[in-house]
Amino acid sequence: MAGINRVGHVVLYVSDVDEAVEFYRDKVGMELVRYNEERGLAFMSFGTQHHDLGLFRVRGEPTKGRLGLSHIAFVISGGTAELQEVHDRLARNGVEILEKIDYGYTHSFYINDPDGNRVEIYCDLKAPLEGKQFLAERPGSGKPFEFAARS
Repeated sequence: MAGINRVGHVVLYVSDVDEAVEFYRDKVGMELVRYNEERGLAFMSFGTQHHDLGLFRVRGEPTKGRLGLSHIAFVISGGTAELQEVHDRLARNGVEILEKIDYGYTHSFYINDPDGNRVEIYCDLKAPLEGKQFLAERPGSGKPFEFAARS
């Protein structure tokens, strides 16, 4: 049975992306993989995968309760077929699937836990360093996808 393997990354809403990048890069020692000033986002890595931390500028007023966790991401073992197994099992158990996104280096779907915390469950489509290079160079963002029909 397909299952979740580990925490893949965490995404934080921050009031100042530049300040957060400076902190995580210069003080914590992370590598800046991708930065998009216009969209207010940055992806940071400890060096072995596409990203360990995402930093997203909070939308609206940066007040307590809006800053902090955007989502936590869980990685599954295997590829898209195993991801579909986890997806289908959650859907059968009454969990609402919010969206499915093909990021080019991962296939992901999103759910909320009972308290409304956003959870991403994904599979890697590329080897870790290849995924990191892809994220650094990719234009745009992800696009919706559907799982292939099972026969």
